[in-house]
Amino acid sequence: MKGFLFDENVPCKLTFTPSLPVESTAALGISVSDTIVWQHAKEHRLAIISKDTDFSNRIMLSSSPPWVVHLRIGNIRKREFHRFLESVWPQIERLLPAHKLINVYLDRIEAVQ
Repeated sequence: MKGFLFDENVPCKLTFTPSLPVESTAALGISVSDTIVWQHAKEHRLAIISKDTDFSNRIMLSSSPPWVVHLRIGNIRKREFHRFLESVWPQIERLLPAHKLINVYLDRIEAVQ
């Protein structure tokens, strides 16, 4: 794994520094399709960070990268979002890339191989 690709529904200007580079799907163009996001992540060995269920559904049918981190935390204020993500990020990074899907909830993290 070489980095993280933040979907358009997740703020990518973080208040902490992940161990690998972060890209935004906004850099791929305006309103890019999930297929383009998926292919870009796969070609560049990136983990997709998203609130979108489409990616977590799709990963269950795939055995190879990309990886998916599905943020299942609902709508929370931006400040709370950044605080929460910073608190769970070390655990997310420890679970990647050994797990193809990581579901992040407010009260727990579940990893699928």
